[in-house]
Amino acid sequence: MVSIAALNSATSEQLVQGLSSDECLRMQAALDAAHEAYSGKTASSGQPAFEFAVGVASTLAYLRTDVETRIAGLMFELTVLEPAQAPFIEQRFGKEVDDLVGGVRQLIRLRELTQASAAKDARGKNAAQQAVAQMETLRKMLLAMASDMRVVLVRLASCVTTLRYFADIKLFNEMTRAYGRETLDLYAPLANRLGIWQIKWELEDLSFRFIEPENYKRIAKMLEEKRMMRESFVTSSIERLQRELSAAGITAEVFGRPKHIYSIWNKMKGKELDFSELYDVRAFRVIVKDVKTCYTVLGVVHNIWTPIPKEFDDYISRPKPNGYQSLHTVVTADDGRPLEVQIRTQEMHNFAEYGVAAHWRYKEEGGSNFQGQKYDEKIAWLRQLLAWKTDVADAVVGQEEIQREWVEKLKSASLDDRIFVLTPQARVLELPVGATPIDFAYHLHSDVGHRCRGAKVDGVMVPLNTPLRSGQTCEIITAKGAPGTAGPSRDWLSPEYTVSSRTRAKVRAWFHAIDVQETLAHGRSLVEKSLQREGKTAVNLESLAQKLGFSKVDDLFLAVGKDEFSLRHVEQALHDPVESAEPQDAVVLNKSRASSTEQGAKSGVLVVGTDGLMTQLAKCCKPAPPDPIVGFVTRGKGVSIHRLSCKNFAEMRAKAPERVIVTEWGNTRTDTVFPVDMFVLAGDRQGLLRDISEVFSREKINVIGVNTQSSKGQARMTFTAEIGSTSQLQKALSAISEVSGVLEARRA
Repeated sequence: MVSIAALNSATSEQLVQGLSSDECLRMQAALDAAHEAYSGKTASSGQPAFEFAVGVASTLAYLRTDVETRIAGLMFELTVLEPAQAPFIEQRFGKEVDDLVGGVRQLIRLRELTQASAAKDARGKNAAQQAVAQMETLRKMLLAMASDMRVVLVRLASCVTTLRYFADIKLFNEMTRAYGRETLDLYAPLANRLGIWQIKWELEDLSFRFIEPENYKRIAKMLEEKRMMRESFVTSSIERLQRELSAAGITAEVFGRPKHIYSIWNKMKGKELDFSELYDVRAFRVIVKDVKTCYTVLGVVHNIWTPIPKEFDDYISRPKPNGYQSLHTVVTADDGRPLEVQIRTQEMHNFAEYGVAAHWRYKEEGGSNFQGQKYDEKIAWLRQLLAWKTDVADAVVGQEEIQREWVEKLKSASLDDRIFVLTPQARVLELPVGATPIDFAYHLHSDVGHRCRGAKVDGVMVPLNTPLRSGQTCEIITAKGAPGTAGPSRDWLSPEYTVSSRTRAKVRAWFHAIDVQETLAHGRSLVEKSLQREGKTAVNLESLAQKLGFSKVDDLFLAVGKDEFSLRHVEQALHDPVESAEPQDAVVLNKSRASSTEQGAKSGVLVVGTDGLMTQLAKCCKPAPPDPIVGFVTRGKGVSIHRLSCKNFAEMRAKAPERVIVTEWGNTRTDTVFPVDMFVLAGDRQGLLRDISEVFSREKINVIGVNTQSSKGQARMTFTAEIGSTSQLQKALSAISEVSGVLEARRA
């Protein structure tokens, strides 16, 4: 049996500090069990397991925790070394200790899962921002996963115990450096936020010792050289100020503010200062009852020592953006060196320590404006709770009712409004309580959410409406195919499947887009049928839409598809003279007085006022119905039929306007075809011509001429094809545009 007395006196006193006689007996029994169980075992850090366990329990006792927390700190390493021992913890020490031990094991599992996640996620040009965001999420997750906040205290105590051991044996290698970095990034900020200053300072200094050993030694040496002198000076300065305040009838609490090695390094690095330039290496704080007294004390301080004007800040009359208030002044002390003094009321002090202006808000994040007020308030309440426990611990020894009240409050203080779920790559995502795999998928990426078809939680397939819990690993199974080819179910809009408003908004957006596309297609179909009935399929749709008061043609299709715009207006606009598919200049036409129209040549063209005049289609522009056309009387070859937009016709009209003649398409035979040129620009590849030829074959279009050129990886092709109308031409061009590699397909 190992008695507490067998340990060194300081440790033995620490282990039972604040406990009742019955609790001391429980602690003794746990210590005996630990000594037996840890015999010959080594902790993961390399430290003898029993020594490590006692170190953790001693730290927890220093924090005035209850006996269950101390026993959990003593025993949790056993379940890590021998998982088979976990079921026996409840039998030996009760369910409360068992729950605490289980919670610590869960946090250790989180550490193992996420050790490499920061390095994996922090790649790319936003690596630094990603790393900071991920570490912040991990901090929140640590708190959220601990249904009992005492679990976090045990984890912090284990961290500081491990770092002390590394420092004692002077172990400096890559492993201790990585452990120090993890502690500095993750656990020290947690201790800071929870107001556990002693642990926070020690975690920071020990971590810094392994991360930057040379800088640590340099600053430690400078501090040690001045330590006795500095402490003596601060003590004498505080005594002198207290005498002056008492003489002025002012009641105040004055205490030194020790500067730690990591804090000094941070300030030297951040402000690019030399050690001798640090004003607050020697500093103290004055707490008074009201604002008026703050300024009175300031006058007393400035009367004793000479102020440095540029180093005075009045954050009472001009608070910081986060609400922080205090008077900061730096004075020249009797030895000629600077001394920093902070003066504030008790209310300001409480606000700075526990409110939204707490140190972690502006030190850890550079003054950022944080989101999540509920989270901040919860942290502030936890810090007050821990501080209250420390303040009253000595006064309540033996008062079991008050002790139980504190324990119950701490047990219920978890951050239960958010959960933290891991990806298979150990990236942590923050989600609302009750979130499902669908919420998880949409949080990863909208397309992952749209294509979500199943999910595995901790390797097991689960329904998509399964509520997730903190610490679980979720893997999303997606539908195969290109993005946009699969979509969500309308059932996902039900609270049974999704709890995040962000998720529901993305699902609604998907179905809204689908509805818009369906309406657009319906409207397009109605307009195109109307154009076909009127024989106006070559009309420029963009121009038609603008003529009808729409900024773009899709707006016209949507309005028609929703029955908000009548096709009668479209038909009326088609009969307006300004309807041509191509822009045209004003044309002076020679019109015949005769009103009869006769069937022209086999081209299917009617020449107004002329019976049986020979016509031929111009090869320069190759018109086809229902292109707007015009005739030009040639010498010996009859009338040459051009598209109204033909550049050659424009030049001829300018030279001989009297030879222009009105023409229009007649009733051609159903088997009549017209030669039309099509231009295709595409990335050159094997099989390109074959694929385009298959389109012509599918559309039953006869190609009578092909001209291809290839240069710098691009193919330029011109096809002469026989088509019955421009609607057939447009359909063929649309099909060619969908051929792999085609960049452009248009009428030449």
